[in-house]
Amino acid sequence: MSSLSQATEVAPGYRAGHTLPLRVEAVRQLRRRRTLVMGLVLALLPFVLVVAFAIGGTPEGRENRVTLMTTATASGANLAATALFVSAAFLLVVPVALFCGDTVASEASWSSLRYLLAAPVPRARLLVSKLAVALVFSAAAMVLLPLVALAVGTVAYGWGPLRMPTGGELPVGDALVRLALVVLYIFLSQLVTAALAFWLSTVTDAPLGAVGGAVGLTIVGNVLDAVTALGSWRDFLPAHWQFAWADALQPHMEWGGMVKGVSVSVAYALVLFALAFRGFGRKDVVS
Repeated sequence: MSSLSQATEVAPGYRAGHTLPLRVEAVRQLRRRRTLVMGLVLALLPFVLVVAFAIGGTPEGRENRVTLMTTATASGANLAATALFVSAAFLLVVPVALFCGDTVASEASWSSLRYLLAAPVPRARLLVSKLAVALVFSAAAMVLLPLVALAVGTVAYGWGPLRMPTGGELPVGDALVRLALVVLYIFLSQLVTAALAFWLSTVTDAPLGAVGGAVGLTIVGNVLDAVTALGSWRDFLPAHWQFAWADALQPHMEWGGMVKGVSVSVAYALVLFALAFRGFGRKDVVS
């Protein structure tokens, strides 16, 4: 047994569970430039939508169909729903891939990973801390967008009920509950992206490789879902259920699609998280 291992075993006051506190990791990530830039991009999107509608006039649907886009200017709640609609397929994927794909790979690229482990921070503790903070930041990004959109939309279009594409309106209180449910669903449906990015982060020393790989495979999933020849096989693609949350914006909510979407995402995520912990536990860390 090495002297370092012996020192670790007898070091007074050492507790593995107290290494790399979540607060310390959260502050580190909050101060990074990419976190601030991502938050700024998401906060600016509602302003971009308002300006676009002001320039282009009242949005119209194809063949006079009523959609979330055509109801965007009905109220602040409608703008929040529209912001989620236009960003769910890609823009909200980026912060999840960024925060989760940059966890371990960034430490490796800075050559600080081996020093963290020599501190000593147990490998499982390192992964848990970084993953927990990454998921919290991902959730915060998804909450930030509709909150800013709700505020901006209220100023621009007024505080009122949510006009539904299928007809009718939801009172403000009910609309806020439904929008919160939508955000929760989007977060749960993106767990597969988070897990994929996190796993890639443990097998590569290049943060951009982990982030880009997760985003790229998400795009591939969207492409495959568009191939109708795959038939029922598309049900196993997370992308197939990415807009199942639209069922929450109906007079009578439909749970079937959302339950299936969450089940598919969580199933893939658990496998990928397990691969990340198992692989990193056996990895020879040299950077």
